[in-house]
Amino acid sequence: MTDTSHHDERIANMSFASVYPHYLTKVEKKGRTKEELHQVITWLTGYSTKDLEKVIDDKTNFEDFFKNASLHPNAQYIKGVICGYRVEEISNDTTRKVRYMDKLVDELARGRKMEKILRPIPVTVKK
Repeated sequence: MTDTSHHDERIANMSFASVYPHYLTKVEKKGRTKEELHQVITWLTGYSTKDLEKVIDDKTNFEDFFKNASLHPNAQYIKGVICGYRVEEISNDTTRKVRYMDKLVDELARGRKMEKILRPIPVTVKK
């Protein structure tokens, strides 16, 4: 991905509260629930639902949102394309984490099973 500092800065300064309603609308339109959305976000970030409410009320930007998060160790297994960019190739840390969340929300909205979205540790097969 060819990152620009302007693009990364814009994402870092965007508030979680400004994006959250779009996430919610997206998943609810596809028959998923707010609780499932929270399950996905809390899995990725380590935040509780109460923590999410606070960052929404405080209008916390994504940079601070992820600075205070405890990213799930299996987040590294989130792969694929979101918003035209391959997630695993994004070099800016905050931008990559935001795209991780975008990818998980997209998978939820597309009807993927929760146990697949929440990335179990991949099993390697010995030959």
